[in-house]
Amino acid sequence: MRQVKLIAAVMLAGASAGTLLSTPAFAETSVFIPMAPPAPRYEVVPAQRHGHVWVPGHWQWQDNGHVWVNGHHLRARQGYHYQQPQWIQQGDRWAYNRGAWAHGDRDRDGIPNRFDRDRDNDGVRNRNDRRPNNPNRQ
Repeated sequence: MRQVKLIAAVMLAGASAGTLLSTPAFAETSVFIPMAPPAPRYEVVPAQRHGHVWVPGHWQWQDNGHVWVNGHHLRARQGYHYQQPQWIQQGDRWAYNRGAWAHGDRDRDGIPNRFDRDRDNDGVRNRNDRRPNNPNRQ
């Protein structure tokens, strides 16, 4: 329900401020605005929690302005990777893409995990790797 209110608020703001809201594509909603987000705030990143993903703090568009969202942990989902929220400049506008869970290609190398022979890109094939999903292994 909150997302519906947010979309309605952005559409109303768009009518008065010249912004534009694109149609949702899957679970991703983009908001296009004419101004860049402020610089990110400094945050102390807590220790990694087992079974969780850290989402860093970021600026979000809400109520016709930028609002800071503090960093937080999300419970990890088996078989998915989390795509961080991000602002992307497109010409003279800025697009906000909300964070979302994506299925499959964990290392984002274009090869689906079920066919990837080195999922963590450490140079050791999965069948010879004791931890084939550990990207921090050296």
